[in-house]
Amino acid sequence: MSIRRKLIAGNWKMNGLKAGSAELASALVANWTSGAPPACDVLVCPPFPLIVPVAAALAGSGIAVGAQDCHARPAGAHTGDVAAPLLADLGCAAVIVGHSERRADHGETDATVKAKAEAALAAGMIAIVCVGETLEQREAGRTLEVNTSQLRGSLPAGATPANTVIAYEPVWAIGTGRVATPAQAQEVHAVLRAELASLLGVESAAATRILYGGSMKPDNAAELLSLPDVDGGLIGGASLKAADFWAIVTAC
Repeated sequence: MSIRRKLIAGNWKMNGLKAGSAELASALVANWTSGAPPACDVLVCPPFPLIVPVAAALAGSGIAVGAQDCHARPAGAHTGDVAAPLLADLGCAAVIVGHSERRADHGETDATVKAKAEAALAAGMIAIVCVGETLEQREAGRTLEVNTSQLRGSLPAGATPANTVIAYEPVWAIGTGRVATPAQAQEVHAVLRAELASLLGVESAAATRILYGGSMKPDNAAELLSLPDVDGGLIGGASLKAADFWAIVTAC
């Protein structure tokens, strides 16, 4: 039996307005309170301006709020960026760093991701560190090489199972409707855990959660979540519909 409590994290990306996001959060709370508490941790990560209203709607529930990114510095002249201490002050429990869309759209390197993850830890939040290969890299047979290299370069100093979560997101399966087969997902998750063992030790690696982040949906969640090294999901599109997101939560 796994010693790792599963985590279902919703990444709302650049979606939502104030009223609709509060309604979505309230619908999730209604699901939480309508029956027995789910057998997993639940987190939602709205866009920066929606963190406060979403946190207010989630207040008193067991659902945590997080952010989709942070700056590596705690304060300073960084127009348009958001510091980790501010996110923590707003009630964020976690921060996603190194998402493939950040790496692609903003040219974020492993070193940048590592610095942001360390900023999240310094602010008392959990860092959700993303890694993943493109379709071109997979077809070139470089899947395991790319993922282990990104993990080594992005893992923050001071990482522990309590403050760091890894998310494997095959870039070719994000928003495309394509999903890694259970065998493909398990292969990468197992290799990532083995790499964690070399970096953190066997005991810490065994306790660190590794999420799957490539188009997990209600109809495939149970199968993916049953894999021995899949400890939850980083959910994109399906997290924008309360019924779909909660179906994934209950699949735990």
